[in-house]
Amino acid sequence: MPWVSEEQIQELKQIRAYEYLRKNQPNRLKKTRTVNEWELTDHDSFKINEVTSKWHWKSRDIGGISALRFLTQVDGFSFMEAVNLLQEGNFVYIPQDIPAAEKKPFVLPEKNMNNRRILQYLSGRGISEDVIRYCLRLGILYESSPYHNAVFVGKDEAGAARYAFLRGTYTRGKPFKAEVSGSDKRFCFLLPPKKESKRLAVYEAAIETLAHLTLEETAGKWRLSLGGIYAPKEGESTRSSSFKAPPALEAFLSGHPEIEEIEICTNNDYAGRWAAEHIAKFYQSRYRIILNLPEKEGCDYADLAKEKYEERAARQREACSR
Repeated sequence: MPWVSEEQIQELKQIRAYEYLRKNQPNRLKKTRTVNEWELTDHDSFKINEVTSKWHWKSRDIGGISALRFLTQVDGFSFMEAVNLLQEGNFVYIPQDIPAAEKKPFVLPEKNMNNRRILQYLSGRGISEDVIRYCLRLGILYESSPYHNAVFVGKDEAGAARYAFLRGTYTRGKPFKAEVSGSDKRFCFLLPPKKESKRLAVYEAAIETLAHLTLEETAGKWRLSLGGIYAPKEGESTRSSSFKAPPALEAFLSGHPEIEEIEICTNNDYAGRWAAEHIAKFYQSRYRIILNLPEKEGCDYADLAKEKYEERAARQREACSR
């Protein structure tokens, strides 16, 4: 193995991952619908920006800019193997003036004049009208204009909106889901109890907090959406995956020292079970942990609420037809 100087290594670190992929493995790049963004054909959770070369592998929660880091962290080469590979490629680094990414300010979508469509949509998903109207009164749920999305709002301790998640109300095709630009994931959607409580239940998505409250019919605990979870794909090695405590959970617990119990209500699939296991291990020395995943394999609580609603509707139709 040839000797490589520190100066040469520093030069190789300037080679950007996007330039490496474009020159050496162009067929591995696939354009996404986002401007300047590409993904890998063999890792659909890997995204890379063609302007900045910033990449992020969501399922592993790792990222970077350089080709050297890409080769070692994504493709599994040793450091010296990656160095030799880049040296053999005869790359020349040309510095580029990259405009600083402009951070978009957080702005809530405009409110619709009424909430008729989200009432219809959420009711059709099995969410009780009492739960929906409870959220409307708290100002943590409303219908947007002009697209009629359900807007789930997360607030800070002062009551200021800091986060919002949009969920489309059209039932045909793939449902629209997106965070509002500038959202702070420390302040995800939070459903407060109607009385003092020392228990916090955590979910992957906002709609699941409403669904579980509907199923349990009791508002005796805090219910927090984590705004999604990170987990490796089933079958992938977790060697380079390190668990990170969800920002929303960390922020809530730091502001609520009275909490004694964490009830984990993530989805009953591989990712949900992986997250539940690691959340439990992370917090079990400080809190009492209750694992309360949905009983059905592959389901979340929103699925169970919808299933119960459809079963009840079918019984009513049958009774009416007699």
